Amino acid sequence: MKASQFFISTLKEAPAEAEIISHKLMIRGGLIRRLGSGLYTWMPLGLKILKKIETIIREEMTRAGAVELLMPAIQPKELWDETGRWDVFGPQMLKISDRHERLFCFGPTHEEVITDIVRKEIASYKQLPINLYQIQTKFRDEIRPRFGVMRAREFLMKDAYSFHTSLDSLKETYQVMFDTYTEIFTRIGLEFRAVQADNGAIGGDGSHEFHVLAESGEDEIVYDEHSDFAANIEVAENHPDKDKFKRCRGIEVGHIFQLGDKYSKSMKAEFVDEDGQSKPMVMGCYGIGVSRIVAAAIEQNYDDRGMIFPQAIAPFEVVIAPIGFDKNEQVRQKANELYDQLIKLNIDVLLDDRGLRPGVMFSEAELIGIPHRITISEKTLANDQFEYKSRKASDSELLDAKGLLKKFS
Repeated sequence: MKASQFFISTLKEAPAEAEIISHKLMIRGGLIRRLGSGLYTWMPLGLKILKKIETIIREEMTRAGAVELLMPAIQPKELWDETGRWDVFGPQMLKISDRHERLFCFGPTHEEVITDIVRKEIASYKQLPINLYQIQTKFRDEIRPRFGVMRAREFLMKDAYSFHTSLDSLKETYQVMFDTYTEIFTRIGLEFRAVQADNGAIGGDGSHEFHVLAESGEDEIVYDEHSDFAANIEVAENHPDKDKFKRCRGIEVGHIFQLGDKYSKSMKAEFVDEDGQSKPMVMGCYGIGVSRIVAAAIEQNYDDRGMIFPQAIAPFEVVIAPIGFDKNEQVRQKANELYDQLIKLNIDVLLDDRGLRPGVMFSEAELIGIPHRITISEKTLANDQFEYKSRKASDSELLDAKGLLKKFS
C-alpha cells in the first residue's frame, strides 16, 4: 500500500479522557475514533490489525475442526425467557422493542441463539459432536465504559459453541480448544497465561481464562512457581495453598467453559442416542475478545515513541521511508523498485510516498508500531545501501540489497 492512497490520521496528543496507554496510543495513532460513550469507529489502520487477528483465529479454528456461521445480533426475548436469563443477565443487556412492541436485546452473548439453531437442525447422535463459531459484534451496556476498546460497550468477539453426546466428548473438545487458544495467542505474539476461572453469568462446570500479562491489567491472577497451577483471584481465594502463590496482573482476552447441559435442558435441545433414547446435548462455550486483543497487545508492547506491534498483527510489516521521494528521481525509482520486490515476497509493506520530512515519517512509523523501517536516501544510495531499523532496536544498520531482502525471505 502507498501512503498517498491510504488513510493515516495521527494526533500529537491524546484526548483528556484517555486513561491507559493503549487508549491514548490507539487514539493518537489513528486506530480508533470515539463516536459516543463506549462506542468507537475502527479506522483503516485499526481495522487492518483486527482483520489480521481474525485471520489467525479463523485458521486455527478451522484446523481444530470448528465450522463458521453468523448469527443475528438482535435476539428475541422469548429465547432468553426459556433459560431464565432475561432478568438474570441484568442491566448490561440492552433491551429494545420493535414497532409492534415486541421485546428484543442486542446480543451480549449467543448461547440461546446457537442452542435454538442446533435443537432444530440436529436430532441424532450420529450428527455429534459439532463445534460452531462466529466472529461478530456484541453489545454490553457497561455502567462505566472506560479504557477505550478495553472496556467498550460495543466490541468484536469470536464465540464458539460445541455440542456433544457425553461429558467425555465435551472434555476432548475442551482440550482441543485449550490447545487452539494457546496456538492463537502464541501466533499473535503475546505473552499470556491460562488460568482456572469462575464461570460467572455464563454458568457451567469448569472454565479457563486466557490472560495477556501486563502491569495495567484489571484482573489479578496468581500462580505457583513449583507447579502448573494458575488461577484468577476468585478461584485462588479458596485454595489451601493460596499464601504460597505469586500478584501478577492480566488482561482477559479469552475464556473457555464446560457448560454441560445448562442450556440444552432448559431449551430442550436433545438428541436420540444409539438405544433410541432422547437425551439433552452436552455443551461447551469458547470466547475470544478480538477487539480487546489489540489493546492488550499495546499494553504489553510499547515505549515512549509509541506502539510496538508483534509482526503477525502489525498494521504493516515494513515501512519504506524515502527521503526526498518528491524531489529525487533515483530515490523515487529505488523506493518503487524495493516496494515491488517486497510485495512479491508477500510482505505487507507501506511505501511513504508523501514527500514528508524524515523526522515526521520516522515518528509516525514508530507511533503506529510498524516492526521494520527501511530508509532510502541519496546518501545511502551513493554506496548502494539501505538503512534498516527494527522498531525494537535503538540503532539502525546499513545493508546492501541482498542483505536487506534476507531480512524478509
